[in-house]
Amino acid sequence: MRGLAPLLAMLAIATPAFAQEPARADTARTDTTQVTRLPELNVTVTRTREPLSRVPFATAVLDRGDLQRGQQTLGIDEALNNVPGVVVSNRYNFSLDQRISIRGFGSRSNFGVRGLKILLDGIPQTLPDGQTQLTNIDFASLERAEVLKGASSSLYGNASGGVIAFQTQRAAAGPFAQRVRFQAGDGERNGDKFSKVQSWSSARSGNVSGTLSVSRFKADGFRQHSAAEFRQLNAGVDYLIGGSTAATLRLGLADNPEAENPGALTLAEYLVNPDSAAANNIRRDADKDAQQHQLALGLRHFDDAGNEYEVSVFGLLRDLANPLAAPPDINPGPTAGTFVAIDRAAGGLRLSASRRLGPGDRSPRLVAGADLQRLRDDRQNFVSDAGVRTADVFLDQREKVTELGPFAQVQWSPTERLLLSSGARYDYVRFNLDDRYVGDGFDDSGSRTMSALSGNVGASWSFGERFVPYVNLSTAFETPTTTELVNQADGSGGFNPALGPQRAVNYEVGARGQPTRGVSYSFAAFLGRISEAIVQEGEIGGRAFFGNTGRTHNDGAEVGLSVTPAPALTLSGAYTYARYRFASGEFDGNRLPGVPQHFWRFGLRSALPRGFYLDADHTLSSSVAADDANTLVVDSWNAGVTNLRLGWEGEAGSLQLAPFLGLNNLWDRRYIGSVTLNGIGGRVIEPAPRRVIYFGAEVGYRTGVTP
Repeated sequence: MRGLAPLLAMLAIATPAFAQEPARADTARTDTTQVTRLPELNVTVTRTREPLSRVPFATAVLDRGDLQRGQQTLGIDEALNNVPGVVVSNRYNFSLDQRISIRGFGSRSNFGVRGLKILLDGIPQTLPDGQTQLTNIDFASLERAEVLKGASSSLYGNASGGVIAFQTQRAAAGPFAQRVRFQAGDGERNGDKFSKVQSWSSARSGNVSGTLSVSRFKADGFRQHSAAEFRQLNAGVDYLIGGSTAATLRLGLADNPEAENPGALTLAEYLVNPDSAAANNIRRDADKDAQQHQLALGLRHFDDAGNEYEVSVFGLLRDLANPLAAPPDINPGPTAGTFVAIDRAAGGLRLSASRRLGPGDRSPRLVAGADLQRLRDDRQNFVSDAGVRTADVFLDQREKVTELGPFAQVQWSPTERLLLSSGARYDYVRFNLDDRYVGDGFDDSGSRTMSALSGNVGASWSFGERFVPYVNLSTAFETPTTTELVNQADGSGGFNPALGPQRAVNYEVGARGQPTRGVSYSFAAFLGRISEAIVQEGEIGGRAFFGNTGRTHNDGAEVGLSVTPAPALTLSGAYTYARYRFASGEFDGNRLPGVPQHFWRFGLRSALPRGFYLDADHTLSSSVAADDANTLVVDSWNAGVTNLRLGWEGEAGSLQLAPFLGLNNLWDRRYIGSVTLNGIGGRVIEPAPRRVIYFGAEVGYRTGVTP
């Protein structure tokens, strides 16, 4: 995979506006004189196929235009911050991934994604211990994203405080299609040059269709020691076996040879030079080199009665070389760091069946099945010298995690207006550790078993498309990840015997509707009751360790509004109120760190004459606590941050053209994008760049559409 040559790039700009809640006018798919209506949207993230307007859960749908139109397609925050209840904090650090919080779940993550289930084409990107890397997701190849907010373990098991299901773009209708997308940009003040090039190809013949996406991203980084390079290949094949059975193949290859980690700054360092990096991260050359390959095979069958049966099997290989700034347990020195090497193999099996329990359309529908996942990590920690691995090893262990989760979900509409939903799932998660390091004279091998029964019950009532209220009660549980289990305050090996899973109960009432043509809304109020919450208790030598803190209350409300005052203009707004508090223990009454109490996102989508469009987003965030004690609080974004995109969509002969220009942080504001939770010595600040200008274009071509 290393040395994968990127093909030329440029994916045709996706049209459309927001598809955040019920159906409404899709201004971007029309010109300035004609308006079409979107058909009723169905969602599958609930593991049933139901209209978005009827499901008794807080859900959202984003289409290809929301995910890509004129955007950099570099981070999940570009689109998901438009969804009320979701807050994505961009660290602008490609070594760590962005922090995604859905109603507080995931907020404790200092690297990767925690507490949430992430799917790509139905295949979990979340491992059985609850950790997620977004390595195989290329945001430029996505067609759709569905978001399920709130406790969802009864549907997806461990670490399902919310679910994000991404779908890659399917093959075009014609025999062949080709699109290339390229973009480049620069930070005005810091000289952060970056570029991304992507090629997307589609072919179709008879019952077989396929896609191939290849991309390469490279950035200097706006801070010291923050350069990055990613190469991705995603391929898909769909084969229709007869009229009722379909087989799928999905392949993802990713090579990330460089992702320098500048680390977090203290407030004093930030005020002097926000583009600087932590000194130890430079001296010890904190970086990440990862390769990840994933293959999935699926089979889906429909019968004449509308019943559906599905099976998928998938496997993943990951090789990680990760020099850290954290000092080693042996042979310390000014340039001595910890070099983490992980050889990972993971895989799983998903089985599900959907059947009507009666002859009529209003008969209950039962969805039942089971998920099985297995993880094996060979983990070694070496002493590094300025980022170079030495022969001195101080940890060598094999970690295994197995999760098995049978589930059942029932939806029933006894009347045309009423929809009832309920489900349950039992999850068994077993951790095993084989200690192969004998240098310390101890054998820290051991095992832990954690299990939980999760459930949900909900109902929605339709007063027509204008007003659909709903209510639900759901539960979730979340085990510690293997990384959290093996890091202990006393530095000993093995699993932390005192660290267990957290459990959550979510109470929710909400409504959605379309009161008049061109106006849609959503609203939800929720109470989250988390017991034995997993929190970072402290940090020793740059390595965090975790514990269960008792209770937290994740209470809040979220509002989404979309208005189309004219055929060529859509205005939208999303607001999240997050009153997340510790409810017991040492920090009783304190705010949970990492998430603002108030978060606003305003959007404008327009279709100007002659194929031009102008899109804008404006984001406001209140202050954020950076530690459990709330002694470190990062200021709000004050007047907020504005991103602007201008583009054109048209044709030149047989080519579809879509050039675009983007300005991020239009007003050149100085603000802090994210925080490192409980950073030692006040090292918590992760700055955001000042104004960034980028430009790009998409060129597309396709042959005639087959009948």
